[in-house]
Amino acid sequence: LKEYYGADGSAAAVMAIYEQQRKQIDELQLGRIFYDIEMPLIGVLFDMEQEGFTVNLQTLEELSARYAEDIERITSEIYALAGTSDFNIASTKHLGVILFEKLGLPVIKKTKTGYSTDIEVLEKLHDQHPIIEKIIEYRQLTKLKSTYIDGLMQTIRSADQKVHTTFNQVATATGRISSTEPNLQNIPIRSALSAEIRNVFIPSKPENYIVSADYSQIELRILAHCSGDAHLIQAYREAQDIHRMTASQVFKTPFDEVTDLQRRNAKAVNFGIVYGISSFGLSQDLSITRKEASQYIESYFETYPGIKKFLDDSVTHAKEEGYAVTLFGRRRPIPELKSSNFMQRNFGERVAMNAPIQGTAADIMKIAMIGVNRELKEKQMKSRMILQVHDELLIETHPDEIETVKEILKRQMETAASLDVPLIADMQVGKNWYEAK
Repeated sequence: LKEYYGADGSAAAVMAIYEQQRKQIDELQLGRIFYDIEMPLIGVLFDMEQEGFTVNLQTLEELSARYAEDIERITSEIYALAGTSDFNIASTKHLGVILFEKLGLPVIKKTKTGYSTDIEVLEKLHDQHPIIEKIIEYRQLTKLKSTYIDGLMQTIRSADQKVHTTFNQVATATGRISSTEPNLQNIPIRSALSAEIRNVFIPSKPENYIVSADYSQIELRILAHCSGDAHLIQAYREAQDIHRMTASQVFKTPFDEVTDLQRRNAKAVNFGIVYGISSFGLSQDLSITRKEASQYIESYFETYPGIKKFLDDSVTHAKEEGYAVTLFGRRRPIPELKSSNFMQRNFGERVAMNAPIQGTAADIMKIAMIGVNRELKEKQMKSRMILQVHDELLIETHPDEIETVKEILKRQMETAASLDVPLIADMQVGKNWYEAK
C-alpha cells in the first residue's frame, strides 16, 4: 500500500493498486480463478451466512446433560481405581504422579515438565491397569462435550435459534472453503456423536426438508482425469466398484472373490495414494508390516502406471516452478521443497502430489455452488443453500420443491467441470442433517 498510497491520501492510489493487481492476475494466469470463481462466490457465501442453519436447542441441551452424567460417572470410576480423589484428571502432571508413582505403572516417555500421558503412552499401557481405558474414555467425552456440544450451544443466536457460521474462501492452502464460529467442518464423521450432533441441525420450518448432495469419490475421479490412466478412466466410465477392482489387481484375486478386508485395504491404498502416503503410513493405517505396505504400493503403481507418472511429474513441476497448480490454474506455493530439512522436503513432495487434486476438487465445488445458488434465485424458489462441508452441499428445501432441487443439484454439480470420467453427485433427503447424510 505504501508504494502506491500518495502522501495526500488520494483515491488515485486505490486505482494504482487495482491496475497493478490486475496486471499480476493476468501475468500469473489467475483470471479464471479470480473473476469466474472467487469473486462470484462472495455473494453465494454471504447468502448462506445470512440464512444460517437452525439448531434444535432442546435436543442439544439434553445431549449436554447426558454427557455431563457420563463424565461424572467415569470420574468416580477413575477415582475409585486410583484409590484417591485428590487429583485433577485433566492435569497431565497430576495424572502422571497417580499412574507412575502411586500405581507404579512403567514409565513410557518423559517430557521437560514430567511424565507424558499422551494417547500413545496410554495405548501402550492399556493392558497394564483398568484405569487406562477409563482415562481414554474420559478424555474423549470431555473433548466431545466441550468442543461439539457446549461449543455449538454458545454460537446459537437467540433471535432465530440458528448458527450463522462464517465461511472463509481463501483461508486454506488448497482453496477449500472452511468455516469458523462455529466450525461445521470438524464435526466427527464416524462416531456415535456424529449422528447425535447432526440430528440437532434441522430445517427452519417444520414442513421443510434437508436435501444433501455429496460428490462421489471426487478426488479419485480427478486423479483419473489428471493422470490419464487408462485402467482407472475405463473403470469409472463403466461405473465399476473402484476399490474392489483395485483389490483384485493389487492382491491378484479374481474380481468376484475379493474379500471385504481386501476391499477395505485397497480403499486405504486408493485414498492414501492421493495424499502421497508412505509405506510407513500405510503400514500404520492397515496394521501390516512396512514390507507388506511397500509391496501394496508397488503393486498399485504397476496396476495404474499413469498415476505413478502423474505424481512424479507433479513433484518435478513443483520443484522447478516452486508451486503446484490445479486444472483451473489455482497455485499453491511449496517453499518446503527447497528446505534443507528432509522431513520438510518430504512434506513438500506430498503436498505437490495432492494439491492439484484437492485444489481442483475445491474449484469444482465452488463452481457448482455458484451455479446452484444462481438457479435457485432465477427460479425464485423458496429453497435455500445453507451449508457446504467437504464434498457436500445442503439445501433447506420446501416440500413442493424437493424434486426440482434434486435436479438442480445433480445437474449443476455433475457439469461443474468436464473431465474424462463422469462426476457423480449422490442425493439424500431427510428431516435433519443426519437423515440427509
